[in-house]
Amino acid sequence: MLTDTTVVSAITILEDGQIQIRRSRRVFDGPDMIAEQYHRYVLTPGDDVAQEDARVKAVAGLLWTPAVIQAYRDNRAKNRIL
Repeated sequence: MLTDTTVVSAITILEDGQIQIRRSRRVFDGPDMIAEQYHRYVLTPGDDVAQEDARVKAVAGLLWTPAVIQAYRDNRAKNRIL
């Protein structure tokens, strides 16, 4: 019997406070995994995480202090190409 599941398989914190998430879609035939596909995306400090996995919410809640969010925004504004 084939089953399909999606899990957050990696959470990486970048120097500037961004969080990279890797989701893995795994297909099993009984107990054996027969396929795996990855989807990666990045969340920036202050992004809405309401729809994210509980672990991603926990990391963002600890990492994204008001100071981290402001520093990220200030750095983006400073480095914006005009």
